[in-house]
Amino acid sequence: MYIACYLLSYLLSSPSNKVCMITSLHKTVLSPDYNPSKTTLFNGLQSIEKIPLCWVITNQNIMPLLPPTPTSSGNPGSNRPPGSSGAPPPDGTPPLLDILAAQNPWWSGRDFSAQAGICRDRYFKKIQAYYDSGEIVVINGVRRSGKTTLLMQMIQDLINERGADPRSILFVNCDEPAIAQLANPLEMVLDTYRKEVYSREGATLVFDEIQTIEGWERWIKAVYDRKQFRLAISGSSSYLLDSKVSQLISGRYLSLHVYPLDFSEYLLFHKIDGIADPVTLASRKYEVLELFHRYLYEGGFPQTALREDELVREDQLRAYYDSIVYRDIIRENDVRNHRALGDLLAYLMANITSPYSYRKLVDLLGIDPETIKEYIRYAEMAQILFEVQFFSYSLNVQARNNKKIYCIDNGLRNAVSFSFSKDTGLCAENLVYIELRRRGYTPYYWKKNGAVDFVLKMRDTSVMAINVMYTDQIHQRETDALREFAEEFGSKVSRCLLLTKDTQGTDGMIEYIPLWRWLLEGDGYRGRNQGRNQGRN
Repeated sequence: MYIACYLLSYLLSSPSNKVCMITSLHKTVLSPDYNPSKTTLFNGLQSIEKIPLCWVITNQNIMPLLPPTPTSSGNPGSNRPPGSSGAPPPDGTPPLLDILAAQNPWWSGRDFSAQAGICRDRYFKKIQAYYDSGEIVVINGVRRSGKTTLLMQMIQDLINERGADPRSILFVNCDEPAIAQLANPLEMVLDTYRKEVYSREGATLVFDEIQTIEGWERWIKAVYDRKQFRLAISGSSSYLLDSKVSQLISGRYLSLHVYPLDFSEYLLFHKIDGIADPVTLASRKYEVLELFHRYLYEGGFPQTALREDELVREDQLRAYYDSIVYRDIIRENDVRNHRALGDLLAYLMANITSPYSYRKLVDLLGIDPETIKEYIRYAEMAQILFEVQFFSYSLNVQARNNKKIYCIDNGLRNAVSFSFSKDTGLCAENLVYIELRRRGYTPYYWKKNGAVDFVLKMRDTSVMAINVMYTDQIHQRETDALREFAEEFGSKVSRCLLLTKDTQGTDGMIEYIPLWRWLLEGDGYRGRNQGRNQGRN
């Protein structure tokens, strides 16, 4: 049974009280080394994943208490699996085995289907294939994008579909303070697991948010080289696979990048499936359009996708932002000037899709250019902001031109940035950028007399130009810019797309595609050839 969250308020307002019990815990914000305001803390508590465990919060530690489970001796009051050590260490930290047992409910037969969530096939099928290869499965992506849920789905599949012994699977949340503070956490965890839970070979070791453990890459390489275990790891920063780490475990891993929900996944979360069928899509078009309007502004973080309360959803997204900035930018890079970082991120969030120069940012914010470049790189490594270069075959020309910035998720951006309007056009363009990254492209932009929002280099060395205009009133400047680009690059241009609100057809070389359809039907847009020479409709 869940205990009310107001008990946490009681603890915070009465420091002399040492203990309160709750079962709603924000696993990324609430930690001993994070010091947000009470408002941010409670916002964070609204973005929880419900876990049927009881937690004890003391003035120093956060400890999970296992529900009573029968033991071999028949004692129903025991809280520990066989072999667990007795009382907690003197500092109040629970025994390591108790922490691991709380993170691995399947060891004691407890249900964890709620943690496995809704299956996202595009990722899950790849994870299955990567696991079967025997290489290290690496799942990377921005915090709260669903990496832990995918790992839980993998574990659920191993137990329920492949018949794995539940105790042959070890899951470790490396963000857990009680684990991260150990002298040699990964080795101690594995040693405890093998002594107390499962000593045979062939176990599957799963480490979530492993980048928080110093020296993890050498340890993972050593464990992999023993050929005793299957390995899966996840992380929320691009540092997880930076050049040094990639060299160390080169040839030993298969990497999967996880994004917030795409539009088809968002529809699935809202119980709309089967849209690959044209008849189904036509019959439910207006439901799809209504949900697309929400998706455009609210974004696709899995835990917020089903939130109906707008204030709760925005508070939850702000808590995500706080956690990402603190954990993956400030703490990861030891940033000292928090105000300068905050000012820069606030400006960039408010001005997504707009060209900028470092000189302009220096003048506006009073931050030196090298610090600006460094902070933008940190935000890219944390995977919340992405800098886009000018398209040119000359690197010097690229470097001389302005950059553009995009955000990982419209909902996150709208929750933390100040705006006088709904910024529909900006949100539509930002949505297209993230979808292009999701499809594996590195987008550029181009500008001469007119501007092209996105230029893509294709595998056959041709280029594609895309403009985004979320309206059905086609502006001539958008089509003129695409034609100007086609004249500039001639035969290298394979396609010119104009993504609209709900207009489709062709106008000479330019294809008009409704944005929502393009998101659902991908590069192989079904209507591509149907509208040729028919004009707009």
